[in-house]
Amino acid sequence: MTPSQPSAFQIIGALLGTIFFSVVAGVLVAALVVPAITVAGATVKNTVGIFDSLPTSIEINQQPQQNRIFAISNGENVQIATVFSQNREEVDWGHVSAFVKDAAVSGEDRRFYEHGGVDPQGIVRAAVKNLANPGAEGASTITQQYIKNTFIQAAMELPTEAEQAAAYKEAIAPSYNRKLKEIKLAISLEKRYSKEDILLAYLNIANFGDATYGIEAAARRYFNTTALELTAAQSATLIAIVQEPSALEPADPNNRAANVVRRDFILNSMFSDGKLSPEQLAEALATPLDDTTLVLTAPSNGCNVANDYTRYFCDYVTNLIPDLASLGADATERAANWKRGGYDVYTTLDMGLQVVSQNAVWNNAPNNATALQLGATAISIEVGTGRVLTMAQNKTYDNTGDSDSTTTAVNFNTDKAYGGSSGFQPGSTYKVFTLLNWLQNGHGINELVDGSPRTIAQREFTNSCDPSQVVGVDYTFKNDDALRGPMTVATGVQKSVNGAFISMALQLDLCKIKETAASIGVHRADGNELSMTPSSVLGTNEIAPMTMAAAYAAIASGGTYCAPVAVDRIVGPDGADLPGQAKDCTQQLDGEVATTAAFAMEAVMVAGGTATRANPNDGVEYIGKTGTTDSSNHTWVVGASTKVATAVWVGNISGYYPLRSYRSPNGSQGGVIRHDIFRPIAQAVDAVPALRGTDFPEPGGSLLTGDEVSIPDIAAQSTEAASAVLEANGFVVASGGPVDSAIPAGLAARTNPTAGSLLAKGSTVTLYTSDGARAVATPDPSATQDAVAPDPGAPAPPG
Repeated sequence: MTPSQPSAFQIIGALLGTIFFSVVAGVLVAALVVPAITVAGATVKNTVGIFDSLPTSIEINQQPQQNRIFAISNGENVQIATVFSQNREEVDWGHVSAFVKDAAVSGEDRRFYEHGGVDPQGIVRAAVKNLANPGAEGASTITQQYIKNTFIQAAMELPTEAEQAAAYKEAIAPSYNRKLKEIKLAISLEKRYSKEDILLAYLNIANFGDATYGIEAAARRYFNTTALELTAAQSATLIAIVQEPSALEPADPNNRAANVVRRDFILNSMFSDGKLSPEQLAEALATPLDDTTLVLTAPSNGCNVANDYTRYFCDYVTNLIPDLASLGADATERAANWKRGGYDVYTTLDMGLQVVSQNAVWNNAPNNATALQLGATAISIEVGTGRVLTMAQNKTYDNTGDSDSTTTAVNFNTDKAYGGSSGFQPGSTYKVFTLLNWLQNGHGINELVDGSPRTIAQREFTNSCDPSQVVGVDYTFKNDDALRGPMTVATGVQKSVNGAFISMALQLDLCKIKETAASIGVHRADGNELSMTPSSVLGTNEIAPMTMAAAYAAIASGGTYCAPVAVDRIVGPDGADLPGQAKDCTQQLDGEVATTAAFAMEAVMVAGGTATRANPNDGVEYIGKTGTTDSSNHTWVVGASTKVATAVWVGNISGYYPLRSYRSPNGSQGGVIRHDIFRPIAQAVDAVPALRGTDFPEPGGSLLTGDEVSIPDIAAQSTEAASAVLEANGFVVASGGPVDSAIPAGLAARTNPTAGSLLAKGSTVTLYTSDGARAVATPDPSATQDAVAPDPGAPAPPG
């Protein structure tokens, strides 16, 4: 037997196939033409019984296709990313070249317009040809191929790889039962849909190799054109692929010769069917299939190949899918619908501001620093709406798993649940929540508090939620500079004095401070509960920058907190407009509280404040706060106009390296990088008329002074009397010991804060007694003195 001759087993198999499908063909003719006639013969009766037990109908449904994500640029929507599980873009009948339609019919099913879904004549013909040359010709019509592809597609959409593999194996199994199922469903489909509908559905579902599905995606993948613009040669090349995609897709040079053989067969069939003129045929056959005619275009799938400036934002949007109610009833349905695709997602991202923001981060915080794992982010949120306008990061986005030190797939702007990290300690930017609670309790920003660094017993703090968080060793803290002693709360805010905020917290409830923060959206990035220890006042909870920006936006708005939103609207696969993320804004802070806090925070951004360098100095008022953690491991600046809030974090992604010891390539000290990122972003925001902030409202008087009391003058009183006066005014008295004074020893000399200072009731006043070192004796008028005789030689006094 020569290699070209079939084996005995092949001949027997082909013969059995011939017999079987000949019988099936007869049954089908009987069923289609005279379905009520009883066909004689046991074999036929059994076959009809099987046929009747199979599924009876199938619908032409949308196939998985691309999702597209859009940003806003100069008022226009611009696509920034394409995300899909299958590279497919469905097209309608009018957007497919006639050459493609003719190539499919001539190459795959020449009697397509004549049969009712099944071609008995084709089955017999294929069986006869396969008898001599097994596998030489298939007998499936285009309608049957569509049915088979729907089963394959359904298999690919199952949740696990094991389920997918099992279903795919069943969908392509060379079993008579599968073939009968295809046949019956094909007949049903032809009764429900037009030939045009079926051919278009086939072209939209077909596998064109190299993970490419549908004629539009295939046209773009192999020729960088559209399905409408395909030539005769290109159309035949693509239709050739569907016979055996892995062996005929031309992206692999090894497949091109085989594809040409199949292509030319299709072209000749088109000519024979009267679909090509002799000139068109000659031109198409003469067209080479090589690098001169192929224009291979890799599909841009996923955030890894999104617009360079938007990859982290793209990642955030895709992580929002389980939350988007427009996509389904629950997270599972939403994920399934997103995987099936066809959605256009229109986001809040402002491309003009995003480019400025991203460049500011890249220019000031290199992704390849060697001294430390330097990370940096910037995010801007619109006040009053929560719309995320920018989202930038210094590391290059890479979710391939091949990341090096310059890349990551972790979005440091967001929570862990949305592709982010577990957050970073915000340091003193967290102090504003103590300020807010201070004001909520009726205190004022001009009240005096002790700004000194010191050690305090934890039991002196109140935590009504969890008293166990204020026990244990004494709490020792330092200030970042040499400031100490009594100072107003306003000064404590402007200079970011740790001691001032700890003194405030001692008069408050740590639980209520936490609740105030939570009311304007503050939460830990890792999903755990906010801690309420004394150190939490100074910013030890790990928070995402997005959260801080949204909280500051609430202060800037006059107390209205808006949850961040990134999706404005969605257009579904059917073209229907769907809502995006619902605007979720609620008044959480009293307006006077927010206004007074903003007034104090304005001083941070001007001369004498800790964020002066971040001020855009363009005539727009800003509020803000800086934050620097222990050893300058993390640095922050969060600020806002009345229109936009921006949070910038610069710090160690991992490990501990003092930012103040780092020098960037442009020579900046690491501690000021945050300001050099914030400033150009703020300037760009303020240059947009609709986003240019206005002046903040002036605060009322009640929260400027609070319930403060003037410290009385107790000088020269006994310590008992002085203490009684101070306590009667609502102060706690502490002994400061003796001091140098002109007041007689043992009497009250002075207080700290000094007499006349305004101080909140419940505050501690230190009482000092005189040591008498500079006291002057007072004459006793009752004492006797020796008389002195006049000098007889002295002149008489004047008269």
